[in-house]
Amino acid sequence: MTRNILKMLSFTKSFADNKDKAKILREKHLLPAIKNGHKIVIDFTGIESTTQSFVHALISQACRKYSGIFLELVEFHGCNKYVKEMIKTVINYSMED
Repeated sequence: MTRNILKMLSFTKSFADNKDKAKILREKHLLPAIKNGHKIVIDFTGIESTTQSFVHALISQACRKYSGIFLELVEFHGCNKYVKEMIKTVINYSMED
């Protein structure tokens, strides 16, 4: 199975807050990978903090659209405690919808 790695620090600064960039990453990388059944690693190594709106723009649509396979195909690496909490929050409310 193909596995893609999306290194967030290559696209944003150590404070990930630009939701427009997150939307581009979602459309260009995340959604196509999941649609094709490929695993994708979203690597937050070097990201010190993020906003909930950035994480929402990055993963919420994919969570809702592919709720049955999202957690099987998407992995999060290099997350500090704060980033991890943001991701969990967005996944939780996205999966509830």
